[in-house]
Amino acid sequence: MMTYTYSSILFFTVIICFIASYDRRILFNRYFGVFIKSSIFVAIPFIAWDIWFTAKGVWWFNADYTLGIVLAGLPIEEWLFFICIPFSCVFTYFCFDKFFRLEWLSGFNNLIVFVSVIICSVMALLHLDKIYTLVTAIATTTTLIYLHFIARAEWIGRASLVYTVLMLGFFPVNGLLTGTGLEAPIVNYNPGDFLGVRILTIPIEDAIYGYTQFLLVLYFFKRFKHAQDETKK
Repeated sequence: MMTYTYSSILFFTVIICFIASYDRRILFNRYFGVFIKSSIFVAIPFIAWDIWFTAKGVWWFNADYTLGIVLAGLPIEEWLFFICIPFSCVFTYFCFDKFFRLEWLSGFNNLIVFVSVIICSVMALLHLDKIYTLVTAIATTTTLIYLHFIARAEWIGRASLVYTVLMLGFFPVNGLLTGTGLEAPIVNYNPGDFLGVRILTIPIEDAIYGYTQFLLVLYFFKRFKHAQDETKK
């Protein structure tokens, strides 16, 4: 049964959101195609990042907890991670945006972007020797600068609040992946490549990594959703 651990985590992460997508009050299922396209756009660079880090030994996977199907050095579950986790995140944002008036959070966009960029920039400069910390900080800084100053995304505050709520799911999911409650971690990290600051068993970089991935998938989702809605008018 251990071989089904990673796949089970993904299944239980996505199944409730998938079923709820068909609720008449939500109808997120109308945007499944939009979501898949968005997640694949973002998955391409993130999977390349994943393959590179795995090849360099920045992190590696415990085969005891996976199905044993490996593509480009990654277990099949890791490939599915880039669909399943963003699905639950974007679905949650979609519901928050649909049922709550959160436009007032746009007033925090400047604060969120400037504080995040400063913190990430300082972390990158102070830890040039720690590749996971460095690449995560650069990716997050670049993403926020693009969304705020170029794409003029007015929803960064809303997305940040939703991501904070998503931490309720992030801790058990990433906790299991990094070893909480298991005999050994599913994902192992080279101690010399990250800060070593953990929330339970979760490297702090994982939370920042997830935030960046969420923002990028949401950005493309909004663009493709708008295009689909316009064609149906």
